[in-house]
Amino acid sequence: MNSKTADPLDGRIVAMALGDMATRFSIEVIESCASTSSVLLDRAMPDQPSGSVVVCEQQTAGRGRRGRSWLSAPGDSLTFSLLWRFPSGMLPPAGLSLAAGVAAARALEGMGAAGVRLKWPNDILAEGAKLGGILVETVSHGGRHIAVIGIGINVRLPKEIADAVDVEAGALASVMPYEPSRNFLLANLLKALADMLDEFGRTGFAGFVEAWLARNAHAGQRVSILAEDADPIEGRCAGVDSDGALLLDTATGMRRIVSGEVSLRPR
Repeated sequence: MNSKTADPLDGRIVAMALGDMATRFSIEVIESCASTSSVLLDRAMPDQPSGSVVVCEQQTAGRGRRGRSWLSAPGDSLTFSLLWRFPSGMLPPAGLSLAAGVAAARALEGMGAAGVRLKWPNDILAEGAKLGGILVETVSHGGRHIAVIGIGINVRLPKEIADAVDVEAGALASVMPYEPSRNFLLANLLKALADMLDEFGRTGFAGFVEAWLARNAHAGQRVSILAEDADPIEGRCAGVDSDGALLLDTATGMRRIVSGEVSLRPR
């Protein structure tokens, strides 16, 4: 029996696991798509409701930062996206990908995952290996900001996927006392995301700075910031600002590195 047959995604099971919070989400399970975020972005305007979730068994063109692909094998990973509409008049949701990382970490820790850390701006790590990633894309309509939060997490890690990626990859099965059901994993992630988004609407990322810093994978370390068509910037990782910018202590003083076309690497 393959892993997909053993643990199929089922919106009814997710809804039951969500309990009273199930009314906040509309969950659609699909067999295959290019990208769950693309599906929701195509529907974002004018009236796709907040709380819409698309989760699929296999993404064929999942997106990461800087145009990278997110590789996944059917049944071995959880890939989904959540559409959220912020209140009218709210400022652009700066730092949302970092806050989503905090929410994901809380959910995984609550399920027994050990040593979860966050790498600026949107990677989820454990034992130095990448468990998953987050990509937040935003659009505006009628004076309101709409965010599509895409998350991919490895539950298991087939050798062919591990060999195909250019970073050290990990999986939840290696950092948890049991191999989690993807349906219950999705339910716990959605609960944590909903709680985070409620608080984010009140405080912005400022309300999550301390929680992010407590999981900062490179706290105090010497790192290099790599950007396309620019020289690397080296310094000590000094944390993050209230808007999610990375604070880098360099030879010429403190630098703010905004989320964008950059990549952080330990020296």
